[in-house]
Amino acid sequence: MPNRNIFVSSYFCIAVISALECQSSLSSIYSVFRKYSDTTHFFHTLSTFLFIYLFIYLFIIAMLEDRGWMSQVHLVLSESSSFAPSAGDGVCVFKFSIGPETECCRVGTQSFLITLGCVSVLLCFRTRTEFNAFHTMLSTQSSLDKEQSAFDQRTDVSSARQYFQFYGCLSQQQNMLQDYLRTATYQKAILLNEVDFRDKVVLDVGCGSGILSFFAIQAGARKVYAVEASSVAKYTQMLVKSNHLSDRITVLAGKIEEVSFPERVDIIVSEPIGYMLLNERMLESYLHSKKWLKPRGMMFPTFSDLHLAPFTDEQLYMEHYARSSFWHQTSFFGIDLSSLHSAAVDEFFKQPIVDTFDKQILMAKSIKFSINFLEAKEEDLHRMEIPFVFQLLQSGLIHGLAVWFDVAFVGSRTTVWLSTSPSEPLTHWYQVRCLLQTPLFAKAGQTLSGTVLLVANKRQSYDIHLSAVVDQSGFKSGNTLDLKNPFFRYA
Repeated sequence: MPNRNIFVSSYFCIAVISALECQSSLSSIYSVFRKYSDTTHFFHTLSTFLFIYLFIYLFIIAMLEDRGWMSQVHLVLSESSSFAPSAGDGVCVFKFSIGPETECCRVGTQSFLITLGCVSVLLCFRTRTEFNAFHTMLSTQSSLDKEQSAFDQRTDVSSARQYFQFYGCLSQQQNMLQDYLRTATYQKAILLNEVDFRDKVVLDVGCGSGILSFFAIQAGARKVYAVEASSVAKYTQMLVKSNHLSDRITVLAGKIEEVSFPERVDIIVSEPIGYMLLNERMLESYLHSKKWLKPRGMMFPTFSDLHLAPFTDEQLYMEHYARSSFWHQTSFFGIDLSSLHSAAVDEFFKQPIVDTFDKQILMAKSIKFSINFLEAKEEDLHRMEIPFVFQLLQSGLIHGLAVWFDVAFVGSRTTVWLSTSPSEPLTHWYQVRCLLQTPLFAKAGQTLSGTVLLVANKRQSYDIHLSAVVDQSGFKSGNTLDLKNPFFRYA
């Protein structure tokens, strides 16, 4: 990319911002001396004097520049995203670099604000053309500098932003921590297999509050790297420090696809589970982390079983269908809404239902689809087809398929299971039910066959394509559901 000279017309705003930030720094120093010195008046006077002096000095320079009494200043952009405002004679007066982590933004129509440490620089351009040229070069160079990580390639920006904001809230961390079965099972699995953790290096993927990292330390881990991409990482660091474990737990703020470590790890722990096991697609990040795992290393959890079974529930089906009755109205404030009723029915039936149920509604024994995290690759989770054949144990209407999961922690001493089965104590994952658009009637002894196709999308979830047929009668039904947009019926 060739270098370009871009004229910067005024430094008055730079003078103001720099002076204000100097005053802010001096105020910080003053506040420290205020605690430990009786001469606070002296330091306050000094800081005020220096602020006024610096402001006048920079203001004079700005005025001289504006009146043309100083050399013109140019901004040079190099191929490495380094910027150097220079005088007309080519003498560099200020140089800085912009990288992926640099804080910068557009201000108004012809200005650009850049923050470098404790200094903020406002670049004011004489014309829109000069500003656009600078902005275009900056955007082009930034896109070249930043290679998309595996996470960014598979995730929409808006989805990722919402996702990390959600998990950055302490209230959501509390919701997970208060799931006693979840938290206690993880601790049990780790402590009962302490031989696998003692004096070992552990990686905690998506550590959240850091609870699994603390469990690893309780089991004798020598070092834990706790990786968290949401803003809750700062709270995790606070917990680590207040528990006096800063020398053993290192919190890394960032995505597992983008961070690096000084060494390989002996064991990876994580809670990468969403509704129906797969929602949020964090399992792929969990699999990605294996690039840091030593040969014959371990993973907690080790594998999972996704269970499916047909169910009958007339009340649920009618209740779900009735949600669309609002759109049956022909005079809603004088407006006929009925033309949207069909679309509303389709939309509501695309929602998987998150709730719990009595296992007696299940019409056949469940089948399972297993994922071994030690062996699976990220791309294996992009498209999964699960064929099924159910031998029906009772006659009635089949309204859909119920789904739940189990995960196993396979240690050297024992294997511990975490189950979300309807026959086990309830967890915050509940169970998930996928309705057929049209119920199927079948008799006991007949078979229901078909497929569940799970296709990953960039909204950190899956499109669920369900097709089923009663083999003896040939009756068919199906549905396409959006796991990203479930209906939470348990509330």
